[in-house]
Amino acid sequence: MTTPVTPPSKSLRDAAAERLAGLATPPGALGRLGDLAVWVAATQGQVPPAPVDRVRAVIFAGDHGVADHGVSAFPKEITPAMVRTFLAGRAGVSVLAAQHGVTVRVLDIAVDDDLHGVAPEVTAYKVRRGSGAIHLEDALTPDETRQAIAAGQSIAAEEIAAGAQLLISGDMGIGNTTPAAALIAASLGLPAVEVTGRGTGIDERALDHKVAIVQQALDRAGDRSADPVEMLTALGSADLAAAAGFMAAAARAGVPVLLDGVISVAAAVVADRLAPGAAAWFAAGHRSTEPAQILALDKLGLEPVLDLGMRLGEGSGAVAAVPLIRSAALLLADVLLLSELA
Repeated sequence: MTTPVTPPSKSLRDAAAERLAGLATPPGALGRLGDLAVWVAATQGQVPPAPVDRVRAVIFAGDHGVADHGVSAFPKEITPAMVRTFLAGRAGVSVLAAQHGVTVRVLDIAVDDDLHGVAPEVTAYKVRRGSGAIHLEDALTPDETRQAIAAGQSIAAEEIAAGAQLLISGDMGIGNTTPAAALIAASLGLPAVEVTGRGTGIDERALDHKVAIVQQALDRAGDRSADPVEMLTALGSADLAAAAGFMAAAARAGVPVLLDGVISVAAAVVADRLAPGAAAWFAAGHRSTEPAQILALDKLGLEPVLDLGMRLGEGSGAVAAVPLIRSAALLLADVLLLSELA
């Protein structure tokens, strides 16, 4: 499953940087917008870049066994309720996406509910009801892990076939910051205390308990983190595995991905191991309040576009950054060149 990825063209990146330097603006005046513009052009394979009109977000929903062990401020029954809220277009990411013209699709990968009455396409890729409590047992069987990764790959292919120029991986699942922290800790070789955050807003006592849960999971998994599929089986979840497969497939297809918070970034770290070099096709939408997220972004060599103190998940921070990605591409394409000045 670990197939290397061809990075965006260096010659096109250089051509984009040359065009940026030739714009009728002072050197460096566009700051990060200039850097983003070069990335967009390189990932599109054209200079100047085309407008980033077709942005598509997929929310991978799933429940997590650790949610029954005091790691979240909310009960797992929130997960299926939020799936229905996404479908109704009333979630936080739904509002942002409607404002910015981003298509949103929600999929039940491992929700611990049958979701009676929802459209069949929402549950078409369901792997199981909930994932195992990772401090006590594996999250998935090896076959379930492979099924979830394959589901993510198929979903990416569908979104790309629908015309996506930029993809976003969103999440929904009570307790999901726990396996995300465990995956990042295992990937970076860090102890639980350095990566575990407050998630939905737990207090100090609950945070200490969550740290212990994550460390117990890491100790239980041992050296299985050396292999990304084994690591997902031991420490992940079906929705995280699907998101990792989604991002790896997007990178292999040469379609860029805008990352969200700690869940998205945990999946991205695994995707970069499933498809070495995939991170060159990723950009970081925002800085989360979760410590694991920024540690993982540093490992991937990515700097967040926004820093707004957000911790909603759902893909919301990435969607909030979409206007800046679009603005960057338009600036590189439409600002007059110095050589064109009268």
